[in-house]
Amino acid sequence: MVADTAGFDVIILGGGSGGYAAAFRAAELGMSVALIEKDKVGGTCLHYGCIPTKALLHAAEVADQSRESEQFGVKTSFEGIDMAGVNSYKDGIVARLYKGLQGLVKANKVTLIEGEGKLVAPNAVEVGGTRYEGRNIVLATGSRSRSLPGLEIDGTHVISSYEALTLDRVPASAVVLGGGVIGVEFASVWRSFGADVTIVEALPRLVPAEDEASSKVVERTFRKRGIGFKTGVRFAGVEKRDGGVTVSLENGETIDAEVLLVAVGRGPVTEGLGYEENGVTLDRGFVTTDERLRTSVPNVYAVGDIVPGLQLAHRGFAHGIFVAEQIAGLNPVPVEDAGIPRVTYCDPEVASVGLTEAQAKERLGEDKVESLEYNLAGNGKSQILRTQGFAKLVREKDGPVIGVHLVGARVGELIAEAQLIYNWEALPDEVAQLIHPHPTQSEALGEAHLALAGKPLHVHG
Repeated sequence: MVADTAGFDVIILGGGSGGYAAAFRAAELGMSVALIEKDKVGGTCLHYGCIPTKALLHAAEVADQSRESEQFGVKTSFEGIDMAGVNSYKDGIVARLYKGLQGLVKANKVTLIEGEGKLVAPNAVEVGGTRYEGRNIVLATGSRSRSLPGLEIDGTHVISSYEALTLDRVPASAVVLGGGVIGVEFASVWRSFGADVTIVEALPRLVPAEDEASSKVVERTFRKRGIGFKTGVRFAGVEKRDGGVTVSLENGETIDAEVLLVAVGRGPVTEGLGYEENGVTLDRGFVTTDERLRTSVPNVYAVGDIVPGLQLAHRGFAHGIFVAEQIAGLNPVPVEDAGIPRVTYCDPEVASVGLTEAQAKERLGEDKVESLEYNLAGNGKSQILRTQGFAKLVREKDGPVIGVHLVGARVGELIAEAQLIYNWEALPDEVAQLIHPHPTQSEALGEAHLALAGKPLHVHG
């Protein structure tokens, strides 16, 4: 027999970035909130994704700096990677953030229900035999690592990002299947840790969702770093052998490695959760919504990775806040994917917001688009950091900047200013008036806009 409980203003199914943001904002707005999570609040991003991955990437940066310190006049000796120590550092960060998040759940008086929830009616979710009713339901069940048909992840030699984050050793060699964000980040980490790495990407270039110019810089830098990659070639199969795998490609090539990391993207977690049975329309597993994140069922909303579009923690977070305010009747501005900053934390970092040059030309026409690349060679702080790359601007001719693309060390920290430029539809002349502190990498954005406004200063012909 299923027990009934008192109703809530909002029930949220999933406690990741989108779910907990919706919970906290709804609670701030005076609503009674139930947050249902089968694992840990914080979801994939905090426990198995963004945060632990970036901790590994920082450890990788420290390893590279140790090896290369002599170029700065500092003598150090690099003795190797202690994976137990790296994992302890990584897990400590996650634990501290998780503790803080648990405190916020209590502080916001959100009712946390631990267990696997299922939609059982348009206004009800069931968890472990107990039925919870809500005037509004928010679906926030996130995503999981995808694989290819017939390619089974065994967790030992054929692994997903989940297993890659918990390895107790540095693999001697690795094939990374997929040259998108997850693939290039792990390739970057493992190379810095001393592994022999080859990326296999079916599309013609690495980080194929980024501007083509950004891909070229990443590929050039990866070659210098000794990271192998094969683009425009498809995976054919994998055979397990003693101590590793043999990966075969459709062009007949084979690659031997200790592990195969499958990084071909993430799929929505919606199956078996009662969505379709209760009238929620799905498309290839994703929940279809309107621009206000309303599903096909009244008072049922969806946020984050289950909604088609960018799969980013900060998109889910923004969705969560938006939906809480939508339910409260505040009429918030919808979240536009193009206006969301994107960062890939490999070495070099890649950051972007808005349209690529190709997308802009497709939308506006070849003759209506202008672009400019400012090379970081002209930026003092980038020279101090010994990094290479660029700031590329895409603008509508005689109009606003509609795309900003950055490559180089630490450029992820610059994309916040770039999103203001894009989202406020700024003209190059307007940004050129702003003063950037010297010496910082932020000057690269200032210089690029000066050049686009017709007054280049530190730009070489």
